[in-house]
Amino acid sequence: MDEEPGLSDQYPTASPWPLFVALGLALSEVGVFVGLFPVAVFGLILFGGSVAGILTESGYVERPWPTLVGVGVGLAAIAAAIAVFQLPAAELVVSNIGKGPLFTRLVAVVIAGIVMAAMGGVGSVVEQSAV
Repeated sequence: MDEEPGLSDQYPTASPWPLFVALGLALSEVGVFVGLFPVAVFGLILFGGSVAGILTESGYVERPWPTLVGVGVGLAAIAAAIAVFQLPAAELVVSNIGKGPLFTRLVAVVIAGIVMAAMGGVGSVVEQSAV
């Protein structure tokens, strides 16, 4: 009898990434829609990092860093585009963070995207210097 039925020799353990993808997505939704700035940023970073991890583990990409940069740049670009096209230009100033709900939420998404892109860039540089 197998000690762990249902698991093959190729994959000796179950992947933890789906749990983190779901948790990151849930936290980011709660943070963005309720307006909790730190929760939104953390949830989006967890979601983006988990997507990069699950794609790397499944063999779709060789390294997680370019995926992390791509997800971060994509999030930041989408949020910035929404801000530019949906808000008046006079509202797009740093002093309005925390005052307008839409602008504050978009800033949280942009910050999460910038942090993810920076993490991916630094990870790639560190990985290349370690080799």
